Formats: sequence, structure tokens, C-alpha cells
Amino acid sequence: MIIDVIVYTSKCGHTRRYAELLGERIGKPVYSLDEAAKALSKDSRVLYMGWIHASHIQGFKKAMQQFDLKCVCGVGLCDTGTLKDEVRKATEIPNTLPLFTIQGGMDRSSLKGLDKMLISMLAKGLASKKDKSAEDIRMSELLNSDTDFVCEENLAEVLKFLAR
Repeated sequence: MIIDVIVYTSKCGHTRRYAELLGERIGKPVYSLDEAAKALSKDSRVLYMGWIHASHIQGFKKAMQQFDLKCVCGVGLCDTGTLKDEVRKATEIPNTLPLFTIQGGMDRSSLKGLDKMLISMLAKGLASKKDKSAEDIRMSELLNSDTDFVCEENLAEVLKFLAR
């Protein structure tokens, strides 16, 4: 196995739950980024998981500076396996580092300030659109309700990569 440990940053709990699920599945310890910074050495081989905000994986830069990253997983509202190019570019993830995107969910109660306002504006914009595509309708539903897509099935590509 190419990793020693799983490290994560989570806002609403979806990323934490994926990290714990993956850790149980492959028998590796799981740490939050803050815990890992205190407990692990710089040469620790890490699979890093962070939540996606505006195409950026939160905590990635700090994790990249502190550990030997072997794989990165971004957890967000996007469908599993989508938006990789946008996330890679926005987060400045080197092309040599494997990247996976995983659908997590939405916890509207965790939204504060600017994030709450932006999600509200996006939802209103989609609702007012005259000719809505199937994707517009789906995104509108995601933005207007609490959703939770955390499941082992969404980790299939990550598990396949780790089994090499």
C-alpha cells in the first residue's frame, strides 16, 4: 500500500466520514489535519481528503507542505469523478499527484456569512431560469435541501487506486 495514513479537513462532516470509512476499509489510521500536524512526521505517506469550496480543496496547501502526499480526494456537491480539471487547476495540484473527486453533500445549517449568501443567490438564480436543463433542476434540488451522499460506493476509484 502506498499510504501510511489518511488525513482530512472537514466542514460539515462528509469528508470526515469518508476518511473514517476509507480508514476502516483499508486498515489505516485517520487524523484531522490539525491532529496530523502534531502527531505525524514529514515523511508520512498521506492520502489527503478535503472539502471543496469554489473548486479549491480546503487544507491542501498545508497538507502538501507538511507531508508526503500520495493521493488527494476532494469532497463536494459535484458528482463523484467530475470536475477534476477545474479542481486541479484552482487548487494547484501537480499533475503527478492522483486526484479524485467524491460527492459528499450539503448541510445548510453549516452555511454562514458569504457562503450562505452565495448559495442562496445561486439557488435563486437557478429557480428563476426559464428554460432549465435537467442539470439545472438537479443542482437546484441539491442547493435547496440537506443532502448526504456518503457511501462506500463513491470510494470505488480510490480503493481501486490504493489496491495497485
